[in-house]
Amino acid sequence: MADKKRGSIRKILSGIAAKIATAPDRTAEQGTGTASMVAEWLLPPAATLGSSLRLKGIEREVRARLPWTVRKFAKAETGRVVLRMMRTDADAFKTASATISRTLEGIEALPVLPREAEDILTISSRERHKWLRDGRLKSIGTRTVKMRGRSKAVTFHVFDPRHIEDVLDRDLATAWREEDALEVSENRRRGAGKAALTRAGKRTGNARKTRNAGKDDAPKLEGWDTFEADGLLR
Repeated sequence: MADKKRGSIRKILSGIAAKIATAPDRTAEQGTGTASMVAEWLLPPAATLGSSLRLKGIEREVRARLPWTVRKFAKAETGRVVLRMMRTDADAFKTASATISRTLEGIEALPVLPREAEDILTISSRERHKWLRDGRLKSIGTRTVKMRGRSKAVTFHVFDPRHIEDVLDRDLATAWREEDALEVSENRRRGAGKAALTRAGKRTGNARKTRNAGKDDAPKLEGWDTFEADGLLR
């Protein structure tokens, strides 16, 4: 009786093992193996300018041209844009690939956004605003977008990537920062000089008032006017 039970258990275990061995590999279907399609496009250094924010901006630009159902499959990685989709979506993959190819044509000319310019040049928002006002950073126009979670649209300046690249290559941000520091120092020196002159003027005015007040308050001698009119002191 015990031998029959053990035989039955062996049959059950053998059946379970056979089912596990013949089950399809779901991880292979969902991964990047033979069941998936991959296409990639190299990004030149002139497109990203060494900025991770600029790379994300390119990714947003690419995804904006794709259908909602496909956008999540396109991703910008270091030095490239990659599209990964299942073989069951072959038609959508082909269409998306063509769209990405068209989008990346001349991607080096994509305008640089404010945050991207700050990241590329390693500058602060205050410096960007100041240098934009005085014309050292040159805008090529403005862009207006509706930000998620905000009731009003936001308008901001954008920049020519070649201009930003020139500022980066010539290290103009460092030179401008030094110029600003000298200007601040000179303004402080002038301000201190003006303040010193103001204080000196106030002291002189107070001294004159004090002397004049002393003359006016001096007691007059009786008969002095008659004495002075007779010319006895001449």
